[in-house]
Amino acid sequence: MKIRFAAGLLTSMFVGLVLSPSWVVAQEADWYPSRYGADDTIGAANNLSAAGVLKAASLVTRGKTYQLGGVTGRATPAWGHRNFNLIMYPHASEAVPPLGKNLGTSHDDYLATWLGIGTQIDGFAHYGINHRYYNGVTAADLFSPDGTRKYATKDIPPIVTRGVLLNMVSYLKADRMLEAGTAFNQPEIVGAAKAQGIKIGRGDVVIFHTGWQPLASEDPERFMQGEPGLDVGGAQYLAELGVVAVGADTWGLDVLPNPDPELVFPAHAVLLAKNGVYVLENIQTAELIADDVSEFLFVLGIPRFEGAVQMVINPIAIR
Repeated sequence: MKIRFAAGLLTSMFVGLVLSPSWVVAQEADWYPSRYGADDTIGAANNLSAAGVLKAASLVTRGKTYQLGGVTGRATPAWGHRNFNLIMYPHASEAVPPLGKNLGTSHDDYLATWLGIGTQIDGFAHYGINHRYYNGVTAADLFSPDGTRKYATKDIPPIVTRGVLLNMVSYLKADRMLEAGTAFNQPEIVGAAKAQGIKIGRGDVVIFHTGWQPLASEDPERFMQGEPGLDVGGAQYLAELGVVAVGADTWGLDVLPNPDPELVFPAHAVLLAKNGVYVLENIQTAELIADDVSEFLFVLGIPRFEGAVQMVINPIAIR
């Protein structure tokens, strides 16, 4: 059974945004063009470099790899209408003769799914402010029934850089996980990094461990009804540091409910639209936490599906 975001909460959040647009409208003129140039299409990925790859590679001392992507299937909790369906097709059932002298048989699969499900990356065409997206591009300039005309995830460069994992459960002295509505702003981010003896730098990928992910299987309804996460101040702070992407072991990265009930995913807006920083969701952090890993080589190559605004991914951490 698919678990969906609570309808009442979703409705109230969007009503709040429609009735109180001042947060986005008042600032509309001051967030584009991008600091990376009016024609830029890759945002904070401009902060990636060969030198950054080499520096991140020096973190590899054990050669251990970690899959940061979870398994996506029919039971994966998903936002709103999103779902996953895979059909296995037998090219050669027992009623069909095998192929050639080698008696070859095979199967294919057909996948019908929303790409914003499970472990995923959000591209710049996914989330905007008042119908404008990264670099002020309008929805009309982006939208096509066949896929986005600009900022498709296929054009995101390979992201190979230093990854930083902030253990917010430990820093905020929670037992196993943080409560929904627990917000991370600059003081919490600075404090957690200092406690772990690390400094967030330009070109990094920053991931938050909140302990929330096990609820996806233990209590999917609770998992989708809220989450601890990033708030406006924290998002702006990380963007100013020049990070490439920000993620968490939650389904939406943003704190939910937000301390300001009239805001809807404001960290998404700050990161994606205003600053060109990619968003990562449903990152599997438990194994890194178990091994007490705070920094690592982060590797992500994104499937190049034409026109996609989001994409299911499996990033790799190497330590």
